[in-house]
Amino acid sequence: MKRIQKILVALLLLPLLTACSAGETRSDNGKLNVVVTNSILADMTKNIAGDKINLHSIVPIGQDPHEYEPLPEDVAKASEAELIFYNGINLENGEDGWFTKMVKNAQKVENQDYFAASDGVEVIYLEGQSEKGKEDPHAWLNLENGIIYAKNIAKQLMAKDPKNKDIYQQNLTAYIQELAGLDVKAKSSFAAIPADKKLIVTSEGCFKYFSKAYEIPSAYIWEINTEEEGTPQQTKDLVQKLKAGPTPTALFVESSVDDRPMKTISRETGIPIYAKIFTDSIANKGEDGDSYLAMMKWNLEKISEGLSQ
Repeated sequence: MKRIQKILVALLLLPLLTACSAGETRSDNGKLNVVVTNSILADMTKNIAGDKINLHSIVPIGQDPHEYEPLPEDVAKASEAELIFYNGINLENGEDGWFTKMVKNAQKVENQDYFAASDGVEVIYLEGQSEKGKEDPHAWLNLENGIIYAKNIAKQLMAKDPKNKDIYQQNLTAYIQELAGLDVKAKSSFAAIPADKKLIVTSEGCFKYFSKAYEIPSAYIWEINTEEEGTPQQTKDLVQKLKAGPTPTALFVESSVDDRPMKTISRETGIPIYAKIFTDSIANKGEDGDSYLAMMKWNLEKISEGLSQ
């Protein structure tokens, strides 16, 4: 049924895509039209561009960017955009990814109209995998990679909108200083935690980049968001692993996933869930974690607190 729905959506949007792709022009207010695929990229772009662009983010806050069905408005905005940023690393692109289909239908050209913000990141693969299509896309959970994203975004903004180049550069410099400062603080905080307490347990196995950056091993129920999440066998495997030790002092559940599988892990092991943390999305405006910097600060603080108990 889901496959049929995708086909119907594609057929309904095709005329709209064809009509829009023929009319790429600067907006009436003279600002650059920029589209990004998710809220994290939107916040990064906003920090660098400020009010100098018209910005549209596709995947709504709190929703999973792995599998998303673009709305007609998203398709129209992408078709009209002069610049599009996506994460890449097999998050929303891939051979059958929704983003790949969208930019193809909109007749957009890679590295001319749309760019991977993750370009230059050292890719980590899913466990036991090393080929294309098996990449772990969650590179932004390492602040050093977040800085790479910001630099890539700024570079393309400057190229497409050179009259505002100085502003973009100034904003980028200030933004990098904030991200780098938080990264240094986090590394110092985690270095003080005893080695036998260092294990971050989450629902999805999306903390590989985080683990490498801050030297904290990770465990999880399922490796990457799919249609099979929190199965009885996945739950049993993690419970056995945690009981075998060393036993962590806290569990964590991501804000964008169903928390019931992790509650089962908590009941079976007696380990409490310490906090909700952010992975695929920032929080709604006004809430804790409502920016990339704020979500990373929240994650780093809560994980450090939980493991230090």
